[in-house]
Amino acid sequence: MEYYEGIKTPALRMIYRAIISVQRFVCYICAIALPLIITYQVVLRYVLKAPLMGIEELLTFFIIWLYMMSGSVASERRCHIECGILTLYIKNEKTIKIFKCFKSIFSFIICAWLTRWAFWYFQYSLGLWKTSGILKIPMFFGESSMFLGLAFMLFFAALEVIDSIRELIAFLKEGKRV
Repeated sequence: MEYYEGIKTPALRMIYRAIISVQRFVCYICAIALPLIITYQVVLRYVLKAPLMGIEELLTFFIIWLYMMSGSVASERRCHIECGILTLYIKNEKTIKIFKCFKSIFSFIICAWLTRWAFWYFQYSLGLWKTSGILKIPMFFGESSMFLGLAFMLFFAALEVIDSIRELIAFLKEGKRV
Protein backbone atom coordinates (compact mmCIF):
# COMPACT_ATOMS: atom_id res chain seq x y z
CA MET A 1 0.00 0.00 0.00
CA GLU A 2 2.99 2.28 -0.59
CA TYR A 3 1.32 4.13 -3.45
CA TYR A 4 -2.08 4.47 -1.80
CA GLU A 5 -1.35 7.96 -0.44
CA GLY A 6 -0.43 9.18 -3.94
CA ILE A 7 -3.91 8.41 -5.29
CA LYS A 8 -6.08 11.52 -5.11
CA THR A 9 -9.36 10.24 -6.57
CA PRO A 10 -11.66 8.59 -3.98
CA ALA A 11 -12.97 6.05 -6.51
CA LEU A 12 -9.44 4.96 -7.45
CA ARG A 13 -8.51 4.74 -3.76
CA MET A 14 -11.50 2.47 -3.16
CA ILE A 15 -10.62 0.27 -6.15
CA TYR A 16 -6.99 0.16 -5.00
CA ARG A 17 -7.96 -0.99 -1.50
CA ALA A 18 -10.39 -3.61 -2.88
CA ILE A 19 -7.76 -5.04 -5.23
CA ILE A 20 -5.17 -5.13 -2.43
CA SER A 21 -7.64 -6.96 -0.18
CA VAL A 22 -8.42 -9.57 -2.85
CA GLN A 23 -4.73 -10.01 -3.67
CA ARG A 24 -3.69 -10.51 -0.08
CA PHE A 25 -6.59 -12.86 0.69
CA VAL A 26 -5.94 -15.08 -2.34
CA CYS A 27 -2.18 -15.12 -1.74
CA TYR A 28 -2.61 -16.02 1.95
CA ILE A 29 -5.11 -18.80 1.20
CA CYS A 30 -2.91 -20.28 -1.54
CA ALA A 31 0.29 -19.92 0.47
CA ILE A 32 -1.32 -21.79 3.36
CA ALA A 33 -3.17 -24.39 1.28
CA LEU A 34 -0.22 -25.46 -0.89
CA PRO A 35 2.11 -26.72 1.87
CA LEU A 36 -0.82 -28.28 3.75
CA ILE A 37 -1.94 -30.23 0.67
CA ILE A 38 1.63 -31.30 -0.09
CA THR A 39 2.16 -32.41 3.51
CA TYR A 40 -1.12 -34.31 3.40
CA GLN A 41 -0.02 -36.04 0.20
CA VAL A 42 3.40 -36.95 1.63
CA VAL A 43 1.86 -38.41 4.80
CA LEU A 44 -0.68 -40.41 2.79
CA ARG A 45 1.81 -41.66 0.22
CA TYR A 46 4.92 -42.38 2.27
CA VAL A 47 3.67 -42.93 5.81
CA LEU A 48 0.28 -44.57 5.31
CA LYS A 49 1.18 -46.09 1.89
CA ALA A 50 -2.18 -44.93 0.53
CA PRO A 51 -1.66 -42.47 -2.32
CA LEU A 52 -4.58 -40.20 -3.05
CA MET A 53 -5.31 -39.61 -6.72
CA GLY A 54 -5.84 -36.06 -7.92
CA ILE A 55 -3.75 -34.12 -5.41
CA GLU A 56 -1.44 -32.81 -8.14
CA GLU A 57 -4.48 -31.74 -10.12
CA LEU A 58 -5.84 -29.85 -7.13
CA LEU A 59 -2.47 -28.21 -6.52
CA THR A 60 -2.42 -26.67 -9.99
CA PHE A 61 -5.47 -24.55 -9.16
CA PHE A 62 -3.78 -23.08 -6.08
CA ILE A 63 -0.47 -22.68 -7.92
CA ILE A 64 -1.93 -20.72 -10.85
CA TRP A 65 -3.87 -18.43 -8.52
CA LEU A 66 -0.79 -17.82 -6.39
CA TYR A 67 1.29 -17.14 -9.50
CA MET A 68 -1.12 -14.63 -11.03
CA MET A 69 -1.90 -12.84 -7.77
CA SER A 70 1.81 -12.65 -6.91
CA GLY A 71 2.38 -11.07 -10.31
CA SER A 72 -0.24 -8.45 -9.55
CA VAL A 73 1.31 -7.84 -6.11
CA ALA A 74 4.66 -7.27 -7.84
CA SER A 75 2.93 -4.80 -10.18
CA GLU A 76 1.39 -3.00 -7.24
CA ARG A 77 4.72 -2.76 -5.45
CA ARG A 78 6.55 -1.96 -8.69
CA CYS A 79 9.13 -4.63 -8.04
CA HIS A 80 8.92 -6.77 -11.16
CA ILE A 81 12.22 -8.05 -12.45
CA GLU A 82 13.46 -5.74 -15.16
CA CYS A 83 16.53 -5.50 -17.30
CA GLY A 84 17.68 -1.92 -16.88
CA ILE A 85 20.59 -1.94 -19.30
CA LEU A 86 19.60 1.32 -21.00
CA THR A 87 19.30 3.14 -17.69
CA LEU A 88 22.96 2.34 -17.03
CA TYR A 89 23.97 4.34 -20.09
CA ILE A 90 21.50 7.21 -19.76
CA LYS A 91 23.02 9.94 -17.60
CA ASN A 92 20.72 12.88 -18.35
CA GLU A 93 17.98 13.14 -15.70
CA LYS A 94 15.42 14.48 -18.17
CA THR A 95 16.10 11.59 -20.54
CA ILE A 96 15.71 9.13 -17.66
CA LYS A 97 12.29 10.61 -16.80
CA ILE A 98 11.19 10.45 -20.45
CA PHE A 99 12.46 6.88 -20.73
CA LYS A 100 10.54 5.95 -17.58
CA CYS A 101 7.36 7.44 -19.11
CA PHE A 102 7.76 5.49 -22.34
CA LYS A 103 8.58 2.32 -20.42
CA SER A 104 5.43 2.59 -18.29
CA ILE A 105 3.27 3.43 -21.33
CA PHE A 106 4.70 0.48 -23.25
CA SER A 107 4.12 -1.81 -20.24
CA PHE A 108 0.53 -0.58 -20.03
CA ILE A 109 -0.08 -1.28 -23.74
CA ILE A 110 1.37 -4.80 -23.49
CA CYS A 111 -0.64 -5.49 -20.32
CA ALA A 112 -3.84 -4.20 -21.96
CA TRP A 113 -3.24 -6.47 -24.94
CA LEU A 114 -2.62 -9.50 -22.68
CA THR A 115 -5.65 -8.64 -20.54
CA ARG A 116 -7.80 -8.55 -23.66
CA TRP A 117 -6.57 -12.00 -24.66
CA ALA A 118 -7.11 -13.26 -21.10
CA PHE A 119 -10.66 -11.92 -21.19
CA TRP A 120 -11.34 -13.77 -24.42
CA TYR A 121 -9.95 -16.93 -22.82
CA PHE A 122 -12.07 -16.24 -19.73
CA GLN A 123 -15.22 -16.07 -21.89
CA TYR A 124 -14.21 -19.19 -23.81
CA SER A 125 -13.53 -21.12 -20.60
CA LEU A 126 -16.82 -19.99 -19.08
CA GLY A 127 -18.75 -21.03 -22.19
CA LEU A 128 -17.01 -24.38 -22.63
CA TRP A 129 -16.99 -25.31 -18.93
CA LYS A 130 -14.46 -28.11 -19.29
CA THR A 131 -13.51 -30.11 -16.19
CA SER A 132 -10.27 -31.55 -14.87
CA GLY A 133 -9.43 -35.17 -15.61
CA ILE A 134 -9.59 -36.83 -12.21
CA LEU A 135 -11.43 -34.58 -9.77
CA LYS A 136 -13.82 -33.10 -12.37
CA ILE A 137 -13.23 -29.57 -11.07
CA PRO A 138 -14.33 -26.96 -13.62
CA MET A 139 -11.16 -25.62 -15.26
CA PHE A 140 -12.78 -22.19 -15.31
CA PHE A 141 -11.84 -21.78 -11.65
CA GLY A 142 -8.15 -22.01 -12.46
CA GLU A 143 -8.23 -20.35 -15.85
CA SER A 144 -10.10 -17.29 -14.58
CA SER A 145 -7.05 -16.36 -12.50
CA MET A 146 -5.26 -15.21 -15.65
CA PHE A 147 -7.88 -12.60 -16.46
CA LEU A 148 -8.23 -11.39 -12.89
CA GLY A 149 -4.47 -11.22 -12.30
CA LEU A 150 -3.84 -9.37 -15.56
CA ALA A 151 -6.76 -7.00 -14.90
CA PHE A 152 -5.18 -6.13 -11.55
CA MET A 153 -1.80 -5.66 -13.25
CA LEU A 154 -3.44 -3.39 -15.83
CA PHE A 155 -4.88 -1.20 -13.07
CA PHE A 156 -1.47 -0.85 -11.43
CA ALA A 157 0.19 -0.23 -14.80
CA ALA A 158 -2.27 2.62 -15.39
CA LEU A 159 -1.35 4.11 -12.01
CA GLU A 160 2.33 3.81 -12.91
CA VAL A 161 1.74 5.63 -16.22
CA ILE A 162 -0.04 8.43 -14.37
CA ASP A 163 2.76 8.66 -11.79
CA SER A 164 5.55 8.69 -14.36
CA ILE A 165 3.81 11.40 -16.42
CA ARG A 166 3.24 13.49 -13.28
CA GLU A 167 6.89 13.00 -12.35
CA LEU A 168 8.05 14.16 -15.79
CA ILE A 169 5.74 17.19 -15.78
CA ALA A 170 6.88 18.17 -12.28
CA PHE A 171 10.50 17.83 -13.36
CA LEU A 172 9.95 19.98 -16.45
CA LYS A 173 8.08 22.63 -14.44
CA GLU A 174 10.98 22.90 -12.00
CA GLY A 175 13.11 24.01 -14.91
CA LYS A 176 15.82 21.42 -14.34
CA ARG A 177 16.42 20.94 -18.03
CA VAL A 178 19.94 19.65 -18.39
